[in-house]
Amino acid sequence: MSQSQVVDRFMEELLQGRRGPCRQILSEAVQQGCNAETIYFDVLWPAMEQVNRLYRQDRINLAIEHLATRINRMLTDQFQKDLPRRPLIGKKIVITCADHEPEELGAQMCTDLFETNGWDVYFMGGGVPHDEILEIIGQLRPDILLLYGTTPQGVPGVRQLIDLIRNVGANPTMNILVSGGVFNRADELWKEIHADLFAPTVQEALQMAIEAPPRQPEIRIPGAPKKRRRRRRPPLLLELERQQVGAR
Repeated sequence: MSQSQVVDRFMEELLQGRRGPCRQILSEAVQQGCNAETIYFDVLWPAMEQVNRLYRQDRINLAIEHLATRINRMLTDQFQKDLPRRPLIGKKIVITCADHEPEELGAQMCTDLFETNGWDVYFMGGGVPHDEILEIIGQLRPDILLLYGTTPQGVPGVRQLIDLIRNVGANPTMNILVSGGVFNRADELWKEIHADLFAPTVQEALQMAIEAPPRQPEIRIPGAPKKRRRRRRPPLLLELERQQVGAR
């Protein structure tokens, strides 16, 4: 059975909230030679993205979105233990996300896949106050901070977090990588919120994180006043919000 056929069968059962059949389809895929990593990349991740897209397009309601997302998360938990464990590469990543179930799932899958590729991973999930994220960054001094997914309404908060991290200078060589959510739908938005890197998929995030050189911190002249950044809503965000209002 091809990958697309597996995803189609899986999505049909997933959107009906049928846990047992979803589990059986993936078990059959494993019996046919798919390993846990392939299940993540070729079934669970595409299914997660399809569910999110269908919900945004009002083609499924919140109840179906919740059922599907929780089944996906249950299966992710089950397959995580079967992922390969590659040697540590001496790099560290902290992962956080928006405070919603779909973003938590995407961030959790990123966590599992970074860990299987040898990263030392710290996953905070969503809803963590900015000052506590800053404290963790100062303590752990990771190579990468991955901010996974947010809504249009959450973008100003993400930019505030990034500005806070840069202004305090707790870990100036750390790259901030964003992925998922509205960042995948608004071109160049990642630049407007002052992130260092953007990856639309987990595969690209893995490659980008390993290839990116340490961030070059800003050189400040002692006694010189700090540059003040104007607080404004990014124009791309405003345009996205206008489109959403017009679609209602």
